[in-house]
Amino acid sequence: MSVADTIFIAMCRDILDNGYSTEGEKVRPKWEDGSSAYTIKQFGVVNRYDLSKEFPAITLRKTAIKSAADEMLWIWQKKSNNIHDLNSHIWDEWADPDGSIGKAYGYQMGVKHQYKEGMMDQVDRVIYDLKNNPYSRRIMTNIYVHQDLHEMNLYPCAYSMNFNVTKKPDQEKLILNGILNQRSQDVLAANNWNVCQYSILLMMLAQVCDMIPGQLLHVIADAHIYDRHVPLVEELISRETHPAPKVTLNPEVKDFYDFTTKDIIVEDYVTGPQITNIPIAV
Repeated sequence: MSVADTIFIAMCRDILDNGYSTEGEKVRPKWEDGSSAYTIKQFGVVNRYDLSKEFPAITLRKTAIKSAADEMLWIWQKKSNNIHDLNSHIWDEWADPDGSIGKAYGYQMGVKHQYKEGMMDQVDRVIYDLKNNPYSRRIMTNIYVHQDLHEMNLYPCAYSMNFNVTKKPDQEKLILNGILNQRSQDVLAANNWNVCQYSILLMMLAQVCDMIPGQLLHVIADAHIYDRHVPLVEELISRETHPAPKVTLNPEVKDFYDFTTKDIIVEDYVTGPQITNIPIAV
């Protein structure tokens, strides 16, 4: 069993057994048939993954690690808000006829801001600080920009990363840790997807900054399971588990903007069967 399996099963069990149901309340999301999409939710879920020990992919079912990383690179590397730059269809429901999701996600990462050192966007600022001022307590990003929310087709769910560098006495290299802050998460559809993609991000940034990837802390304000997902989750968390896969990066890549999904090597990933046709509330 991977540590990610243990964490995922415990989180789902806690939500199902001790969570709060929004059934009958006024909720925004709807199912495809127009009915309200209610959830069972927990407030303030915090999960910690140590990338120095194993990659946090669940084995209960397969997480498409490279596809998850592709979405992360779409936001952090391409800084795009257009689905035509993305190699999956996960954003299709929120795109306009031209493919844009508005001033969301990658758009915000690409906006340049004035710093003492000059004009930089948020990604370049993170890399600059990690290389030049690694012990800064101000290395973070934020894409929940209130003045632009009215022009976003979906408000950001995973909206902030906070980076923090530590060091072990017996190691020469610094350790890169990160906190992923998420306002809301559909646990069945997106939990391990987000964990894997931001673990890959942490690994990539550590490599290009000559550091070692450390811990990823995942903070979810509203972790929920949709009503129509409950039987799927119950079946999922009852499955057999397997050891975590080995996930590494092409060591030749030294520039964050040179990474592609081909530079992600996934080995020994044994999982249970995939769950297909998960209903998605919009």
